Amino acid sequence: MSEIDAGQRAPVRILGIDPGSRITGWGVIDMQGNRARHVASGFLQLRGETMSERLYDIFQGIAAVIRDTRPQEAVVERIFMHRNADSALKLGQARGAAICAVVENGLALHEYSPTQIKQATVGKGNAGKEQVQHMVRVLLNLVQTPQADCADALAAALCHGHTRQTLRRMQASAGGGETWQFRR
Repeated sequence: MSEIDAGQRAPVRILGIDPGSRITGWGVIDMQGNRARHVASGFLQLRGETMSERLYDIFQGIAAVIRDTRPQEAVVERIFMHRNADSALKLGQARGAAICAVVENGLALHEYSPTQIKQATVGKGNAGKEQVQHMVRVLLNLVQTPQADCADALAAALCHGHTRQTLRRMQASAGGGETWQFRR
């Protein structure tokens, strides 16, 4: 398949999720070829008094976003080690609640590390929050700079969108097979 054909495929809708125990960001883009278009984004301000209430809010909130925006795929940031074990545990639980909502709704789930997401969006894996926000605004042609958690979620969606496009190009140049296998 030529690059022209690849660019004319129907867009794929991708939900990016930036899980947090107090704020969970989400962002939805349509990816067609190498072009990304912002569909919607926002964040869940988790107000439950207990962790279990906040986890349920994440599950319900992400499920509602999925129902409203109808993405085909989802991406969530992989956990990284925090200095504080309690913070890492809470982040892991928030991530688990978001993943359960994705799986419950039958979406394909993809994961990338924070470094991979920043590298794909900004060009360097140690980029700061402001740099991610700026590049998400530029790449999606947004009028305003998105809130930090929304920007992180949109960056995750962009990372996956560009990664899947690169994999498709590799498949096309290797003869168009449906799966890519490395042989020794």
